[in-house]
Amino acid sequence: MQADSESSVRAEPRDAKRLLAVPIESVRVVGERRARLLRRLELRTAGDLLFNFPRDYQDLSDERTIAELEEGELISVRGTVAEVATSGSGFGKSRVAILLADETGQLRATWFNQPFMAKRFSEGQHLLLTAKPKQRGMMWEMSHPQVTWLAAEELADEPRKLLPVYSLTEGLSQYHMRRMVEAVVEEFADVPEEVFPQSLLSKYQLSPLTQALHDIHHPEDQEALDSARRRFVFQELFVLQLAVSIRRGQQRELSAPELLASAKIDARIRRLLPFELTASQDAAIREVAADMALDRPMNRLLQGDVGSGKTIVALYALLVAVAHGCQAALMAPTEILARQHAKTLASLLEASRVRFAVLTGGMPKRERDDLLQKITAGELDVVLGTHAIIQEDVRFKNLGLVVVDEQHKFGVRQRAALRQEEHSPHYLVMTATPIPRTLTMTLFGDLDVSTLRELPAGRQPVNTYLIEADRQATWWQFVRDRLREGRQAYVVAPLVDESENIAAPSVAQAFEQLTNGELEAFRTGLLHGRMSSAEKQQTMADFHAGKIQVLVSTTVIEVGVDVSNATVMTVSGAERFGLAQLHQLRGRVGRGKHPGFCGVLIGETSDRGRERIEAFSNSTDGFALAELDFEMRGPGDLFGTQQHGLPPLRIADLQRDRELLEEARREAQLLVAADPGLKHENHARLRSQMLIRYGKALDLGDVG
Repeated sequence: MQADSESSVRAEPRDAKRLLAVPIESVRVVGERRARLLRRLELRTAGDLLFNFPRDYQDLSDERTIAELEEGELISVRGTVAEVATSGSGFGKSRVAILLADETGQLRATWFNQPFMAKRFSEGQHLLLTAKPKQRGMMWEMSHPQVTWLAAEELADEPRKLLPVYSLTEGLSQYHMRRMVEAVVEEFADVPEEVFPQSLLSKYQLSPLTQALHDIHHPEDQEALDSARRRFVFQELFVLQLAVSIRRGQQRELSAPELLASAKIDARIRRLLPFELTASQDAAIREVAADMALDRPMNRLLQGDVGSGKTIVALYALLVAVAHGCQAALMAPTEILARQHAKTLASLLEASRVRFAVLTGGMPKRERDDLLQKITAGELDVVLGTHAIIQEDVRFKNLGLVVVDEQHKFGVRQRAALRQEEHSPHYLVMTATPIPRTLTMTLFGDLDVSTLRELPAGRQPVNTYLIEADRQATWWQFVRDRLREGRQAYVVAPLVDESENIAAPSVAQAFEQLTNGELEAFRTGLLHGRMSSAEKQQTMADFHAGKIQVLVSTTVIEVGVDVSNATVMTVSGAERFGLAQLHQLRGRVGRGKHPGFCGVLIGETSDRGRERIEAFSNSTDGFALAELDFEMRGPGDLFGTQQHGLPPLRIADLQRDRELLEEARREAQLLVAADPGLKHENHARLRSQMLIRYGKALDLGDVG
């Protein structure tokens, strides 16, 4: 029946899309039972399995028999388990040992302090072990070798240099996954149609698609694997850059109000500012003003280090819009940040007639309805708020500018939600987390970038200390001394409550310990995301007013909170935070006339975790820390693609593949410049891939 099904598919005219959509149970050697397991991995069709690339490869380039082993070399050995034994040392340590036999001899493999390994072995199993063997007496030994469980058929298979390793689910073995992939490659590798013209394959030395599919699953050697991987990485990044380039082009086709910052408007705004702007702020303002003067929407990212004065640049843009009779909106990820912006606005616009208000999700209905009516009637010039601003019932009369603070907390479609029918507002999006160049070309590639690198005059340095367990009493004495001088302090922990699954401190635990211990003599408040809007607002008001001397908080204070009298921060559980996040937290102190101090409590952490925390303590350069964070943790921890709205990359690695990203970006921009909508018939498959992958996330519905 299966054979008949496949022959009927093959008998009809070639249709790649239809062939690759063959249900996975119809693929040779799969069957219904394994198809159910594959569907758990989101593999439902022949095409899904064909493009389900290995997550890793085991290097078997030096595979030998036991009699051929040598010390000091990384070697692989196949054999059968002859014996499994466990033992204890009497000092709480355990040892699991197996004897592996082949036709030439026996080898002992051992695992110390891993008693669970005993359950994974049984006599008669077929294994492939990889490690550096040592000879002890007459017996070869491997300590903690890498293990690959083999089916009986694989024991006699012709040795491969590189063995693919796939993601699995319970009930599915590597052997059966490899067999199913081999079958789908044999049957379907020549079905997908090449998306690249020969000229581009030659220019970037890319393997043809069919060859790359064979080599990604069954590489003859490392060179073949590298070539196949290069082809698919380039394709993935190229399609992403096509989407980004086309989105930029679409933005230029939209209309927006021309909001010129005339000399009169500029002078009027600058008179409101109680300080001189930095050169970076002036440069950013010129770039923003030039964009807003055009009849197409500004789409600019303003990034700057902690305390570099982004809010002032945003305020300038808001007031330019208001000067032209337009409304402006500022959207922040948290109510605390939205209200902080309102506080800043109130202090700077005390002598101004600008009308503004804060709109949040937790407002009483009557108050919210009143605000909505004023927004619709144009009786409010500036609206500050959270996601509540982009709800359907929020209708602006004449929206000219949208400022999005902490851009990485919002997806592309979220920030575009305020687009109006007759025209699009100008967009200025801000981030206090400096963004590595690689990410500005991908997650933020649809934006022009302005950067603030210098700090305003008067910003105090922040001294950072790593506090080992035996020095914590001294640190808390230092905190008490600052509080007695009249200063205020933050204590930050990663969790709200204690967790059985996560080994990290909580604010609840810290609050209880401090109020009954080190800081019991001081007025202490608690702040976290689960509190009601009114509770958070009251707590922050009390901290601003000095009624609370110590604020124990989660990362809700990470950005925007500005209490100039708060000069000391204690961070607990620092290993749970990224470097950029730690830098943001540190930026909450030293914002007034007094120097700031940040103490990081060191608990149990890995060598890599300590390396990260030491890097944080040794640098106050947010741009350098962001790059280092990107190197050490990858893009997911800095700006999660799920949070941003883009689907995750399948094979490309933004850290490893930077050069390919640059090449893909250049080529994509050239192609879009020549064929803006990818309408040419030669680009139909590329356009289709792009829309399937990024059409919804990047709002590309009008392409094609």
